[in-house]
Amino acid sequence: MAVTTAPVDATARAGGRGASEHELLLVRRGPRTGAHTIIAVHSTALGPALGGCRLWRYQNLQAAIDDALRLSSAMTLKAAAARLPLGGGKAVIFPSAGLDPHGPGRRELLRDFADAVNMLDGLYITAEDVGTTAADMHVLSGYTRHVVGVPTADGGSGDPGEFTAAGVKAAMRACCSSRFGSADLRGRSICVVGLGHVGEPLARRLDRAGAALILSDIDDSKRALAAELGGLWREPAQALRADVDVLAPCAMGGVIDESLALELQAQIVCGSANNQLAGEGVADLLAARGILYAPDFIVNSGGLINVSLELSGYDRELALRRVAEIDDVLAGILAHAEEAQLTPLAAALELAGRALADAGAASSSGISSGTTGREK
Repeated sequence: MAVTTAPVDATARAGGRGASEHELLLVRRGPRTGAHTIIAVHSTALGPALGGCRLWRYQNLQAAIDDALRLSSAMTLKAAAARLPLGGGKAVIFPSAGLDPHGPGRRELLRDFADAVNMLDGLYITAEDVGTTAADMHVLSGYTRHVVGVPTADGGSGDPGEFTAAGVKAAMRACCSSRFGSADLRGRSICVVGLGHVGEPLARRLDRAGAALILSDIDDSKRALAAELGGLWREPAQALRADVDVLAPCAMGGVIDESLALELQAQIVCGSANNQLAGEGVADLLAARGILYAPDFIVNSGGLINVSLELSGYDRELALRRVAEIDDVLAGILAHAEEAQLTPLAAALELAGRALADAGAASSSGISSGTTGREK
């Protein structure tokens, strides 16, 4: 068994998003499966680090570590901007070459991951992410108490995708109000790229709102959703360059680099994918082209807001009200960005930075910033 825990200088790997150093990086090879588990804790300034567990086959272990670092720094910003008493963390399960993560070895894979979570004794709380499900959270809950997002039948909040999708729709309303003078999505052309746990419920919400949809995914079977909703189908490369009011990247991150930013035809970029921009400089390029980019850690915070309520006593109606507030939060960011002549990303970073600074000031004065936990 190999274990590495150490402070990590992650300025470059974190994408430069206001983070100079992670608090902790745990890399552990599971004794049952040989799979690597990576847990990156970026900050616990506001409370324990909460972030999903991604199960994915990366090109190599270093790529998996880099992704955990990037994602965990974004979680710090997401929690801070949402004024949640939580820090930023993320986990990655990188299965060994001979292991089928969808086969009978999946439970042992999750047990190995639970062991790593328990090593941190509440410093990190896990949840669902790409490649994991509410059912997986149920399995994990049998091995660790540091988990949220378990099925509703078990007293949890279930799949957070619906709540993330609700937050993305709320963010789109703020963007359309800023760009077009009306928050109404009826008749707006919207392209959703990635039709997974968030993209599919988002597409359904947008269809009910009367939007004209273009849908896309690397999984060709998702064409059925486009047919069901009466939307157009495009391959991802085409879809990303579609001439639409709103482009919603809802798959993996890093999709918008400088080259693509010069080819985008959308008026607005507002989607659920984490770390959509390949670098912060892309935000400047989009602004120079007159494209409104809604910072992803604001747009996709609905899932985090939802599962965070499990730690204090889950209330679905409260979760929905809190997620709906993303509209007002983003509207404030966009207004400040325009007034201060900043990009929306810079304005959102200011908001998160103030929350973290307030926590630091409270800590230095002996006032607790608030922590949260759950006993099982």
